[in-house]
Amino acid sequence: MHRMRALLHAAAGLALAAALAGAPEAAARGTPDALPAIAAADLPQEAREVLVLIRAGGPFRYERDGVVFGNREGLLPREPRGHYREYTVATPGVRNRGARRIVCAGKPTAPSACWYTADHYQSFARIRE
Repeated sequence: MHRMRALLHAAAGLALAAALAGAPEAAARGTPDALPAIAAADLPQEAREVLVLIRAGGPFRYERDGVVFGNREGLLPREPRGHYREYTVATPGVRNRGARRIVCAGKPTAPSACWYTADHYQSFARIRE
């Protein structure tokens, strides 16, 4: 079971990396259409579970889930402070929060858009439902 999860996690990571490789960072800054997209079904299982929790309003596993995401990297569209919230996506085998996150825009339980990052905000892919 653990090996199967690891293989699925690796496959999802490769799919995201392939999607991200096609979008130059400079073009992606602040323009939502320039960011790569990933289908929710192609996300790691842990990320799909977090999406369900976001829409349900929790409960979340980590204390920092739901805090305001500042978009200091400037990769997501420019919006007023408080527009984005971040949520931790657990990483199997990692004891801390790890690098994986989902960042959503708009209302906390009815986001207008969400993005996935597997590398702690260095790159994003917009999640397609």
